Amino acid sequence: MNKSVVVIPGEDAAPEAMEPSVALLQRLGLAIRWEFPAVGEAAMREGGDPFPDSARAAIDAADATLFGATSGASARALFYLRWGKRTYANLRPLRWSQGFRSSLADPSGVDLALVRENLEDLYLFAEGEIADLAPLELHSFTAGKPVHELGDGRFAIKAITRAGSERVIRFAFETARRRRAEGKPGRVTLGAKFNMLPRTDGLFRDVGKEIAAQYPDIAYECLLIDDLAHRLIARPASFDVLVMPNLYGDILSDAAAGLVGGLGLAPSGCYGDDYAYFESVHGTAPDIAGRHIINPTATLLSAAMMLDYLGFTDAGAALERAVRTTCAQGAALTPDQGGTATTERFCAAVEANLQ
Repeated sequence: MNKSVVVIPGEDAAPEAMEPSVALLQRLGLAIRWEFPAVGEAAMREGGDPFPDSARAAIDAADATLFGATSGASARALFYLRWGKRTYANLRPLRWSQGFRSSLADPSGVDLALVRENLEDLYLFAEGEIADLAPLELHSFTAGKPVHELGDGRFAIKAITRAGSERVIRFAFETARRRRAEGKPGRVTLGAKFNMLPRTDGLFRDVGKEIAAQYPDIAYECLLIDDLAHRLIARPASFDVLVMPNLYGDILSDAAAGLVGGLGLAPSGCYGDDYAYFESVHGTAPDIAGRHIINPTATLLSAAMMLDYLGFTDAGAALERAVRTTCAQGAALTPDQGGTATTERFCAAVEANLQ
């Protein structure tokens, strides 16, 4: 079973997490061909285009992409991976493990998966001047006047489609069904602001109810997003799978990462119907670039998700176990988790635990 994976390291400190992680993956001896197209700053040094046609072709020919983090130079590649490849479901699993530096007094029961719609909502990049809305004659019920008469300002379009809602909510239910087979609760919680946004978030809620009826084996609840946010902080162990529109999911997934110990521990996968890419949730960490102390846990756990997606399920599970064992041992923790180890030392400890 030969597979092809494109690696895009990203910028600042991100390559320092990616390089030893990929080296470890290569030493697993799996039937994977690793491709390293020039993207971002490397591509600009070669020809000026940060996302040349050759990189696009490599992504199209690959089975998946492992992405670091971008501060701008690799952004076009990331946009292509999301909108070009239509990877509509962003899955962010968060499970506390021994050695994770959580801020909670007792984080032991935190084990959830947040599913975020990845293409729609306010992430259409459709903004403009309020005055330009005059031809639409939109009336604001709360302001009591046409929207274009509110004054000097700007607007952003929030769009929720039925098709976009159906596919991501169904993905969440399928995720809950897989988790239930692993002994987890098998429950989906949908969050949206449907009381104030009955046409858009209300549609997302209504589609959720329709999809839930098709999964009688999965428990289902629907919460206002502000109520969900409160419960997520107060009782995070009560959740299994959460699904929400793009912006809410973006914000609350980062908040949830703080519950288990920080963004350096948070993996993610972005899935479409025929493609997926995997990336750590943290940014490029320019403040520590060159010091080789960035935590590679999120990168390695994202890689474990990728291996599972590619069909190397046993290898993915073994890699995740090795990462969690390394964190529990505590001897090779990076500074963000209270240790003094370098990125490379952490990866070496993970590899030792794979033996």
